[in-house]
Amino acid sequence: MSKNLVIVESPAKAKTIQKYLGNDFEVKSSFGHIRDLPKKGMGIDLETFSPDYEVSADKKKLVTELKASVKKADMVWLASDEDREGEAIAWHLAEELKLKPDNRKRIVFHEITKNAILKAIENPRDIDQNLVNAQQARRVLDRIVGFEMSPVLWKKVKPGLSAGRVQSVAVRLVVEREKEIRAFTPKVSFKLDGIFLNKTSQEIAAKLKKDFEKEEEAEKFLELAKAVEFKVLNVETKPGSRSASAPFTTSTLQQEASSRLGYNVTNTMRLAQRLYEEGFITYMRTDSVNLSQEAIEGAKNQIISEYGAEYSSPRNYTTKSSSAQEAHEAIRPTDFSVKTISDVQLSKLYQLIYRRTLASQMANAKIEKTVIEIGNAKLPQHFEAQGEVIIFDGFLKAYGIVKAEDEDEENNEKLLPKVAVGEVLSYKKITAQEKYTRPSARYTEAGLVRKLEELGIGRPSTYAPTIQTIQNREYVDKREIEPQVREVVKISLTNDKIKKEVLEEKFGGDKNKFVPTDIGEVVNDFLTNNFSEILDFGFTARVEESFDEIASGAQKWKEMMTDFYSKFHPRIADVEENADRANGERLLGVDPKTGKNVHARIGRFGAMIQIGEQDDEEKPIFASLLAGQNIATINLEDALELFKLPFELNSFEDQTVSVGVGRFGPYVKWGETYISIPKGEDPLSIDQKRAEEIIAEKKLADAPIASYKGEPITKGTGRFGPFIKYKSIFINVPKKYNFENLSQSDINELVEAKLEKEANRYIQQWEAEKISIENARWGPIVKHGKNIYKIPKKKDDTKYEADELKDVSIDEVKKWITAQDPKAFAEKKKPAAKKAPAKKATTAAKKPAVKKPAAKK
Repeated sequence: MSKNLVIVESPAKAKTIQKYLGNDFEVKSSFGHIRDLPKKGMGIDLETFSPDYEVSADKKKLVTELKASVKKADMVWLASDEDREGEAIAWHLAEELKLKPDNRKRIVFHEITKNAILKAIENPRDIDQNLVNAQQARRVLDRIVGFEMSPVLWKKVKPGLSAGRVQSVAVRLVVEREKEIRAFTPKVSFKLDGIFLNKTSQEIAAKLKKDFEKEEEAEKFLELAKAVEFKVLNVETKPGSRSASAPFTTSTLQQEASSRLGYNVTNTMRLAQRLYEEGFITYMRTDSVNLSQEAIEGAKNQIISEYGAEYSSPRNYTTKSSSAQEAHEAIRPTDFSVKTISDVQLSKLYQLIYRRTLASQMANAKIEKTVIEIGNAKLPQHFEAQGEVIIFDGFLKAYGIVKAEDEDEENNEKLLPKVAVGEVLSYKKITAQEKYTRPSARYTEAGLVRKLEELGIGRPSTYAPTIQTIQNREYVDKREIEPQVREVVKISLTNDKIKKEVLEEKFGGDKNKFVPTDIGEVVNDFLTNNFSEILDFGFTARVEESFDEIASGAQKWKEMMTDFYSKFHPRIADVEENADRANGERLLGVDPKTGKNVHARIGRFGAMIQIGEQDDEEKPIFASLLAGQNIATINLEDALELFKLPFELNSFEDQTVSVGVGRFGPYVKWGETYISIPKGEDPLSIDQKRAEEIIAEKKLADAPIASYKGEPITKGTGRFGPFIKYKSIFINVPKKYNFENLSQSDINELVEAKLEKEANRYIQQWEAEKISIENARWGPIVKHGKNIYKIPKKKDDTKYEADELKDVSIDEVKKWITAQDPKAFAEKKKPAAKKAPAKKATTAAKKPAVKKPAAKK
């Protein structure tokens, strides 16, 4: 029997730590928080701000097991992470397991290595209540903000919406950037580039030092350039240096992983968590750039042994943010001799961390910058060519960037040929091109994290969940913005001849950047108009500072909450009582056919166009917006076009054909089959010929590619990637298979694996009743139709084992279902007789969202 019980948050962490401790220690996982505020109801006494914590249903068995382990142990070591969240987990464990100060010890470490674990055991402490209170303050304040603001949104905007202290500010950043882009008026200028040749015909690319506002000015310059002799007017060479960036914090890791690896914030944190739990890196939630002396020494030894002493330059970095407090060391490798690991995804992120840390301890790169001025006294402006050469690569060596003479493409540097002052150059080509200024770029995930950190909003642990939340709530998305096209003038001087041409240039397109949705904009405008204090960037940052003060013991958390709530709640009451409803409504103009007003607004099912008023004798008609359209920007002409959908075409192969738009986007309907119109294609442009082409493509895609036991196999690509279909079963095709060239053996393997999985899925099945007991991810469940129900405990308060469920009767299962849903087996009333259909335009506009066939899932 182990005398010592160690409790950590995750099983992976427990497994790693168990290896380092002897038989006197048993390591168990709490699987994160064992208790929290209740899921239903606020769970906070608003008089005292005391939280009413409860153990969630899925943790009760675990808590029982931990209590049993505690009884057997002489000492319990609480080893959760060393940030505020980890401190709170330790406190909740101590409270729920009734641990007294004399039978508990709190240990912390920022890396899961044998030395760090043993050192932590030698230096235990008690739970830091100030850190716990800082986390409680954050949890309670955010719960109050969400629970009190969200119902206001339900009443004033649309049911089912939510608000949050940090998430709403993040949405505000995205919305304001989009409005800035819409309001942007580009300025036009002509930029001149020249390619010159020296006496050995080596090219020198240079730019004119001044842009011209007008086409005539640019053309006049080129006329002058025809008649002059270009010379090297000046050559300036000066030494320079580049220094490495500081080691990673949480936000800089998220930004770098996004730009270099294409990982989103959530994926980066998931992989970093695994690297930490498996002992490869230090704690991954930190806003500190500090390195321990042990790490500096480890990096120094690795640099000297791998690159030489001249590459070593040990240094420590200071965190600029005064509020930095999480984990107290940067993200770094725990062992510099480990350069790579077996898992490909993990290894990519690990190597990013490894190189960044090593580079931070290396010498500066020495460079030589060269600037060549080219021109003639007769010209009003001169050209300038810039280049640089790496003299000593220093820290760049860690990134695989070598000296310039090796012509490594990663240098991104431009080498200039040797020239002398006064040397005559000939021009190969001089080009003046019309250029438009661009608005600020939309936010990427990494860019949004950078902005939140810059404003002091949130902390390392909040960035990923915040960004995930605003997407899950559908306030922002990453839809593709189709580019627009404009004409630009290009004037070229070649062989003493001037040529003018008009080119087409795409602009305004975007991919993988945050764009606010219609509902996101409406919610943001409502909140900023009515809760300007809460949505204020400064207020949100000041709240974070208050949490820091609570963590340091300089402020009492309930006093902070009292002060906040005394101002916040009256504002909630005032807005709920007096604020107008918000639906983003815009009057677009008048419908020329009916003379009625045309509005764009948010409706029950999302963004829509409305012709007519709610109180008109004849009810208004509606049409949904297409993807890429926005209630804030759509014009009258485009809005009226939407009422042409759906429209009928001629029958094809004895089946009716129509074009419409539904919940999943525009479609061609052929008989009872809905076929998605390709992305970016305007449904209003679909004619008979194009519709038949789309139907033919669908028929080809659905044609059997093989068979299995006499049944056809078809394939397609759906919401979750490529799949094959056997009978009514959809089977995902993993990347290890060549989807474009599946062999019969591949198909047999995929089908048989799926059938075996399906066979193990059902514990019992009553097909006629549409009821089954199935194995699910978190244990057995009951299904009735599409609804899922929990399996209750037995009379002795224990859970059913799978073998016991095989003997449960259908009558018993029905009782379980009825207990959770009394109306589950109630007979459905026959629908009332429908009224005569209205005229076609109205019917079309009110057509409900169409669910596509499973193949388009």
